[in-house]
Amino acid sequence: MVPDLGELLSAAHVVRLPLRLRFRGVTEREAVILRGPKGWAEWAPFPEYDDADASRWLAAAVELGWGDIPPPIRAEVGVNATVPAVPAAQVESVLARYDVHRTAKVKVAEQGQSLADDLARVIEVRRLLGPQARIRIDANGAWSLDAAVEALTALAPLGLEYAEQPCATVEELAALRLRMARSGVDVPIAADESIRRAEDPLRVARERAADLIVVKVAPLGGVARALEIVLACGLPAVVSSALDTSVGLAAGVRLAAALPQLDHDCGLGTAALLAADVVPDPLVPRDGLLTVALADATREAVDPGQLTAYRGSAERERWWRDRLSRAHALL
Repeated sequence: MVPDLGELLSAAHVVRLPLRLRFRGVTEREAVILRGPKGWAEWAPFPEYDDADASRWLAAAVELGWGDIPPPIRAEVGVNATVPAVPAAQVESVLARYDVHRTAKVKVAEQGQSLADDLARVIEVRRLLGPQARIRIDANGAWSLDAAVEALTALAPLGLEYAEQPCATVEELAALRLRMARSGVDVPIAADESIRRAEDPLRVARERAADLIVVKVAPLGGVARALEIVLACGLPAVVSSALDTSVGLAAGVRLAAALPQLDHDCGLGTAALLAADVVPDPLVPRDGLLTVALADATREAVDPGQLTAYRGSAERERWWRDRLSRAHALL
């Protein structure tokens, strides 16, 4: 069921949450928190996304607040730490915010930085977490094919679990896998944007452009839809966040808990990147794990005082409500 626009608008709370560090080029995260009959939901498509993209995010919010979520088949999921594109000297303070010691995702290919910066950051993560830790990198599609080959060749000796979206297009990912195989560079490739922002998310699997896929609940239209895509792709999957509040992270936990196979830790610990949240106790991993029970309880703990304290400006509220109206028309 899709609620009518008036119901959504009356249930909407626009918030603006500060980040601890600059991440994905922003220092604040805006979101719309919605109260539906089935519980709290989140709608927070990034501002640069068009209305068609935003409508998929809205479908995910409707599923969470008004629909039914596929049941879990596991009680807990492993979680990785996330290291933004900070100088190597700041890595230790970032990792200290996580109760995670097994897996870390490191952002690379930041605009204005160099491969030397990326190497220094990954080397520091490896030093701090030790030789047994799993380290994955995420370039958000920023490298050209040649730059990706150069970077992964340099980073491979550090023992990467995988490289997430090193290039922007499916064609480049497929070519990158082939070139690395021919040169003996063993770094698995994960597709993220080529799944969540694609009109045809199954193309990655058809063209053998990735070894695994990264899925996010909101961009794919909800837990049920994301689960369908994972099953159709037939590739190992990692569930990640879209810099969500704890409400959105709880939906990510439910997706990870519903996957028939889960061999990798998931990127659902990003509440540690927020300096404020919409719940009193943010959804953060404990000993590297998040449980379904904790995720469900956290989602229901949204604090009206937090919604008021971090309410967006009147101008931003109008902007989000206009956008919500347009996205609703496309559902």
